[in-house]
Amino acid sequence: MYICNFKKQIMKLSNFNFELPKELLAEYPAEHRDEARLMVLNREKQTIEHKYFKDLIDYFDQDDVMILNNTKVFPARLFGNKEKTGARIEVFLLRELNPEQRLWDVLVDPARKIRIGNKLYFGEGESLVAEVIDNTTSRGRTLRFLFDGYYEEFRSKLNDLGQTPLPKYIKRDVEPEDEARYQTIYAKNEGAVAAPTAGLHFSKHLLKRLEIKGVNFAEITLHVGLGTFSPVEVEDLSKHKMDSEEIIINKQATNIINNALIEKKRICAVGTTVMRSIESSVSSSRTLNEYSGWTNKFIFPPYDFSIANCMVTNFHTPKSTLLMMTAAFGGYDFIMEAYREAVKEKYKFYSYGDAMLIL
Repeated sequence: MYICNFKKQIMKLSNFNFELPKELLAEYPAEHRDEARLMVLNREKQTIEHKYFKDLIDYFDQDDVMILNNTKVFPARLFGNKEKTGARIEVFLLRELNPEQRLWDVLVDPARKIRIGNKLYFGEGESLVAEVIDNTTSRGRTLRFLFDGYYEEFRSKLNDLGQTPLPKYIKRDVEPEDEARYQTIYAKNEGAVAAPTAGLHFSKHLLKRLEIKGVNFAEITLHVGLGTFSPVEVEDLSKHKMDSEEIIINKQATNIINNALIEKKRICAVGTTVMRSIESSVSSSRTLNEYSGWTNKFIFPPYDFSIANCMVTNFHTPKSTLLMMTAAFGGYDFIMEAYREAVKEKYKFYSYGDAMLIL
């Protein structure tokens, strides 16, 4: 396993700033999932290659392991109207607090118009009603949905009324194809409000080719929350607090990964969500433990990784926690050089953008 050697320097927020032209923010995905561009970084050789995502197969052999995040995005964005005034209100579902009581943590926009006790109406004929019962943060609220039917009926209603929660940087309207494209093809466990975007590049054909080659897959779950994309507002990174996200790592996944560790195989974390999950459940012997719970782990340089020895990730925005984790894994200087190269070569950034393989 290759381990980065970092100088013991204090990393600051300003270390992760760079000039990103707006036209490089991807509004649409690549026409075919596995034909997005792929930048390949070799940490040992300090080389950069320019490939396509379908070329990923060339870097893996039999019994290597890819760790996938099988979370499934639910249609978390609702549009409703405030009682009496009829003002249009956007509600973003963040986390279900109590299924029986239909309680949800949400973000509302515009927040200034919403107070405790206000009712919001969704759908034609006001088919779903919610009441604001708490102000949890400056922008957040707790809503109680007033729905007397079975829970399955309630969730079905939310799915019917909700929209695919594309990131805010995408200014266009949600289109029908987004429902499928803003979802990995191996998504199973519903609970994310944002896609684990590194996995969006895998096509069924590429997965089958990897399987035929003998690559093993281990599935874990991290339900991605908006906290992943929250801005860092402190210069001293050690003072930044990540929002908690739910993770599930089962016995089958730990067996596959730990066997690969013993055999010194290539173990690839597909995405920052996977990397954060596995680094949140490392044993004293530096193997992976089963885990079901929450993590608020924040990874930034310098950091000594225990499980994965390679990583697939998208190109991230300046000053983001995702860029910081990538720099911790790839080496700060090397990653920042690669990002300058990506801007020069007009790679696409963010959720629908291109990918990077760090070996």
